Amino acid sequence: MPAGRMALLLRGLLLLTAWQANCSPNCPPGDRALGRCLPTAEERGTCVDNILGYCNDLPYSKTMFPNALDQQSRGEIEFSAEYILLSVIDNLLQGECNPDLRIVGCAVLAPRCEKNKMVKPCRRVCETLKKNCLPAFDAIDMAWPYFLDCERFFVGEEEGCHDPLEKLRVNIEITPEDLLTETPSTFIQFIHHSYSDMVRVLKKTAARCSQISKTYSIGRSYEGKDLLAIEFSAQPGQHKALTPEFRYIGNMHGNEVAGRELLIYLAQFLCSEYLLGNSRIQTLINTTRIHLLPSMNPDGYEHAAEEGAGYNGWTNGRLNAQNIDLNRNFPDLTSEVHKIIRMPMARLDHMPIPESYWDGKIAPEAKAVMKWMRSIPFVISGSLHGGDLVVSYPYDFSRHPLEEKMFSPTPDEKVFQMLVKTYVAAHPIMSDKSTSRCGGNFNNKGGIINGAEWYSFSGGMADFSYLHTNCFELTLELGCEKFPTEDELYSIWQNNKEAMLSLIEMVHRGIKGFVKDEHGNPIKKARISVKGIRHDITTGEDGDYFRLLIPGSYIVSAEAFGYSKVTKKITLPAKMLKAGRVDFALQRVDVKNRKFHKVAPEDIYERFDPLDRFDPHAQHGVAEQSEGGEESSRNGEKPWWWSYFSMLGHNRPSWLLKNDGN
Repeated sequence: MPAGRMALLLRGLLLLTAWQANCSPNCPPGDRALGRCLPTAEERGTCVDNILGYCNDLPYSKTMFPNALDQQSRGEIEFSAEYILLSVIDNLLQGECNPDLRIVGCAVLAPRCEKNKMVKPCRRVCETLKKNCLPAFDAIDMAWPYFLDCERFFVGEEEGCHDPLEKLRVNIEITPEDLLTETPSTFIQFIHHSYSDMVRVLKKTAARCSQISKTYSIGRSYEGKDLLAIEFSAQPGQHKALTPEFRYIGNMHGNEVAGRELLIYLAQFLCSEYLLGNSRIQTLINTTRIHLLPSMNPDGYEHAAEEGAGYNGWTNGRLNAQNIDLNRNFPDLTSEVHKIIRMPMARLDHMPIPESYWDGKIAPEAKAVMKWMRSIPFVISGSLHGGDLVVSYPYDFSRHPLEEKMFSPTPDEKVFQMLVKTYVAAHPIMSDKSTSRCGGNFNNKGGIINGAEWYSFSGGMADFSYLHTNCFELTLELGCEKFPTEDELYSIWQNNKEAMLSLIEMVHRGIKGFVKDEHGNPIKKARISVKGIRHDITTGEDGDYFRLLIPGSYIVSAEAFGYSKVTKKITLPAKMLKAGRVDFALQRVDVKNRKFHKVAPEDIYERFDPLDRFDPHAQHGVAEQSEGGEESSRNGEKPWWWSYFSMLGHNRPSWLLKNDGN
């Protein structure tokens, strides 16, 4: 029997044991059905403690029986299909809508009880949940659960409802008074920010600079916190053709907090300086789209912050709430590159996510960032860490699996060198030649190091960013103390402010332009290749591209499936501080008798690029027999998730099957 199926059966036995333990010892199940038992306190409709294991984080402590589904006791609930669904929904939906679905479902199974009366959850909460999460159910061919029917089991505000997600969200309302200042000023409090403090500052900053800024969530943490980002650009909320995109990501490891605070400070600085008329900042924002994600791991931060600044250990809070190291949780594309690099026609860029990746445990934070990477054509990224003082760059995984410290450069080694040296040169401590300071052991390398030469690891975000997207990502180690005290934060800001701005400005190096057809229509996913650099970048939805290059002469080509290849020779002067404009016009060609070695048709490439669509549980061609010996459900097969309810026998939830006759 497969290990996964054995684990499910064991879970069923545990639930059955819990059910038997919670039935009245004086009332066998058969006697209950015959009405021979006196009603328990639960059955009389009085408030009792909520001790349901999967519902122990509701914003209330008292519930009552029977519930809205007429389930009479804790034992009956814990062995129900509804409860088992809530226990496995996070795995079934691959983290989508977690933990909202479970909590709202629990509010139905374990309703709020006040003064011995049931208080139902609000209908608006259910409607919002269904709008956001129904696509995730459709993706796995599962019907919306009947007990989440917004009309039957939820009520309106006028009937006295409650919001079961009230403790999950940080709702910050910015009032006009919050924005009133006599004159624009750059006033930053150099303090540590809790999650709610961070959200408040970012939203207040975006409201103050609403013409150039907005906040948005890229997803949720495992515990349901929004992964809140703030954007600065001339047109917030949309990509403008030929405007490069930059991102900073902080707090990937929850106990490495300097980057988190720096990005909160940077957001306030950009807003204030723009309003004050700082020409450098105004030019930067008007010509660049900047995204700041201060905390990728807010759950880990909360754990680290419990010990306080200056007292945190090396690992407390590093991992997310699933005990996953987020910087080891991305698809390992680097090992595949090292395997195929000697194959002349092998692609070393825009590599698809291996299907085997989805068999492992995937953090919702990592998945959210991967989707974010896909949705925006980032050019450069900086991931802010702590524990040393150095800037590292890909590859982070050694080209020899047995070598833990082996120089493993990418085809863009010279470009990465340009980027890391830009940051170090603007950082007064990193550029200091002293060997006794924090990070002094990297002094002989100029304060920079190739990641794999430092120490090799797979599943890192920087390698994934480079090999899966157009984006060049650096790892910025900001200091030897992971959780510095507040009196150190101002000096950390002063040391990194200029370096952070200088790195953002580097998105305007190299070349940029459009790839269009003979009629002037943009061609998306055309490939831009540079002779001698075995790493292509692709065009976006508008047909625009951004190719980072150091000064020099190059032969650059543009090609796309179904079009002719166009090649140009260009020269970038040494003192050129902005991207050169190089456009391409491609002619349509007959594809029947032509070979496109590096350019795959879009539909073929997408088929092996499964972030949004891949079903890790699919068992193609395997049909399951129903109890009557007949195959049921669509195409004569039960969906893959049906086995999760096998311990229920005839009581399996047919209401989750689409187009089911029951």
